[in-house]
Amino acid sequence: MTEERSTAPMPTLRTERLILQPFALSDAPTVQRLAGDREVATTTLTIPHPYDDGVAEAWIGKHREYWEEQKSLALAVTTSEEGLIGAISFALKLAHRRAEVGYWIGVPFWNRGFATEAARALIDFGFDQLGLNRVEAQYFVRNPASRRVLEKVGMKFEGIRREHMVKWDVAEDVGLCAILASDR
Repeated sequence: MTEERSTAPMPTLRTERLILQPFALSDAPTVQRLAGDREVATTTLTIPHPYDDGVAEAWIGKHREYWEEQKSLALAVTTSEEGLIGAISFALKLAHRRAEVGYWIGVPFWNRGFATEAARALIDFGFDQLGLNRVEAQYFVRNPASRRVLEKVGMKFEGIRREHMVKWDVAEDVGLCAILASDR
């Protein structure tokens, strides 16, 4: 991809069990229900709780524009059996050939390897199709499951940023992991 506006359609990625695809507005009630669960919201910086009506629609409504502007790529994590189970995204910094991956999976689907499988697919897409050199991720240190996902996809732990972010009025320690194209 270049630094100009992208005309490429949003991608659909397939893994053994998952389809990562653009969100539809009809996904909004499921996003609100799954992401709005306090157990999900507490592990992410930007997901609110409570998750008010209209928030999911507004979020989904920006995806295509942000992809075209090469700011971000957000995809629904789906299975053929359960439908929408979560989300995965890249915050893109293409001038630096870098992206930050973020994800959430609904509580009923935890501990089944879905986050790892989705992250691996998006990271491969980033290196192979977007020409990235680095993919990084930040996670709340109090959420060791997220660090395990990142390590399973080959990321290396780079350090902790002490009280780096504030979630619900609490200063949070944030871990940083990354993988380089040369690490693959």
